[in-house]
Formats: sequence, C-alpha cells, structure tokens
Amino acid sequence: MPRYTGGFITLDEVIPTTSVATGVWSTQEALMYEKAGVYPFPPFGYLSGGVSDLGLFTSGYNVNILDFVTISSTGNAADFGDATAVYYYTQGHGNATRGITAYGGAGQVGVIDYVDFASKGDAADFGDVATDTAGNQRGGGCGSNARGVFSTMFASNSTIIEYVTMASLGNGADFGDLSQGRSRGTATSSATRGVFAGGEAGASIVNTIDYITISSTGNASDFGDLSVARTFASACASATRGVFLGGYDGSFSDVIDYITIGSTGNASDFGDLTAARGSTAGTSNATRGIVGGGDEGSGVNTIEYITIGSTGNSQDFGDLTAAKRWGDAVGSATAAGAA
Repeated sequence: MPRYTGGFITLDEVIPTTSVATGVWSTQEALMYEKAGVYPFPPFGYLSGGVSDLGLFTSGYNVNILDFVTISSTGNAADFGDATAVYYYTQGHGNATRGITAYGGAGQVGVIDYVDFASKGDAADFGDVATDTAGNQRGGGCGSNARGVFSTMFASNSTIIEYVTMASLGNGADFGDLSQGRSRGTATSSATRGVFAGGEAGASIVNTIDYITISSTGNASDFGDLSVARTFASACASATRGVFLGGYDGSFSDVIDYITIGSTGNASDFGDLTAARGSTAGTSNATRGIVGGGDEGSGVNTIEYITIGSTGNSQDFGDLTAAKRWGDAVGSATAAGAA
C-alpha cells in the first residue's frame, strides 16, 4: 500500500489510479489525491502549497478593484482586495501561489504589484520594471511557475521584453526584444514557451505573433500571424494551445483564434465572443479559458468562458464586481496546470 507521511498526520490508504473524488474533500482525501497526482482541481484547494483554480481580474481604467472567480465553475466575481493604486494598461502572470501585475498608462511609472492567492487582500509592491513605463500601452504577460515575463510595449512601439522571478521580490531584468516594435499587444504561454501577439506598429494594426523560450533569455522569433490583425486582444492557454480573444481591428472585434504553442504557424478560427469588444482580460486554469471586462465604447462587467481544447463560441460565465477595461487577468493554475 502507498503510504503518505507528513507533518502531523500519517495516512495508510490505497491510492486510486483515477480521480473519482466529488463534493467537498476531507483532509485525508485531499492528501491521498495529491500524493497520487490524479486529483481534479477543486475550487481554491490547497495542492502542493498553492491555490488551484482562481482567476483574478486586475485593476482597470478608473477602477482599482481586484476581483476573482473559480474558473471551473460559473457565477459572479467576488471582491479580492485592491491594487496599490488605480492602474490600467496592465500585463500580468500567475503561478500556483502568486499573481504579479506590471502597469502602464500615463503617470504609472515602473510599478509591479503582487498578491498571494491563498491570503486574499490588497496587492503589495513587488518591485519596478527595468525600463521607464510612462506611456506603456500594455504588452502582455506570460511565464512559468518560476518566471514571469512581460513586454513593456510603449506607445512609441518598443521591442522590450523583461522578466522577474516569481518567488522573490525585486525589479525586472532585461530578457530580449520582440521581432517588431509595437504596442497594445497580448501574451500567453505554456509552461515552457511564451507567445506575444498583435498590437500596433506606428499607425498600423498588426497580426504578428512572436515566441520565446521562458527559461532562457534572448530575442523573440517569428511564430506566424493572427487570423485577423488586431490590437487590445486578450489571451489564455492550455499546456498546448494558445487562444486570442476579441480586440480592435478598426472596430471592436468578436474574433477568437488559436495556435498550437509548441509549433509555429498561423492562427486558426476558434469561434466568436458573445459581443464584439476590445481591451478584455483573459486567463485560464489550463482547461477552461475565461475572458472578462473590456471596451464596447465604455467598460463592461461581462465574464465569458471557453473550453480551450475544443473550438466554439464563448458562453456566459457571470459578471465582474465592477465594469472594467484596459485591465488584465491572472490565474493560479496558469503555469501549474500547464506544466
């Protein structure tokens, strides 16, 4: 019989080879399934020191509220806490324990916030980006359990990519450069590869997709093209597939398209959002993607979801606690679930 020994409790149990747990687990059941590595993600379950299924929506334009949902369910968001200030044009990344967000926008110079998922509350200072972000127009965040990577895409079309170490506090460090200077793009990742998509280069809206290897440093390489050139899209991912949602292509867009992250090539049609909107915020639990808020001429409080491994139109999830645009979202299983 497999035996779990740890801390104050010793369990002698037969560990199942498939996950059959339903409902609310006892401590004994949770440890059994964690030891076997065959558990599903329970809402906010503490597995390997982390929170398993939380989607956190960051602050947005004129809104400093942080709110959260359980990604595998549906329903309205609940209050998590507040950002350190009213920040927007955000780009973030989450791992099993922590979410970080770097900010842009006028007057928002160099700030990176973080939250610990298990202890809900206000964000705290993480450090500063390595480059002055005055005028930063949202470049997208991605990463692994160990590292967060984001592009500080300036309105002047910067190529800058930076990274931080998720487990420590500190300032960003140079990673490399995008293949094309641009602003207002988005990013997502598997556990090993990050992709940066779309944005604006000068007066042109672009369809460019770049990729990096997260654990190294260096310049991004060309991946392929979005199915529709657009800016202010959002993104989410599974272990193998990246999905880009909505945006602006001269008018607000309802396009959803996807790529296989481990290869290269152009994006393919996935489906449509329930309404055309830009400046949405996307994240996932590596199985289900959620997209919240956005701009339809004013901020909206809509949350929708997709099943990443299939294709099809998004469906209603619930509502944010407040209408938001120009924000982002981070997931507690984004990197952990994709690993």
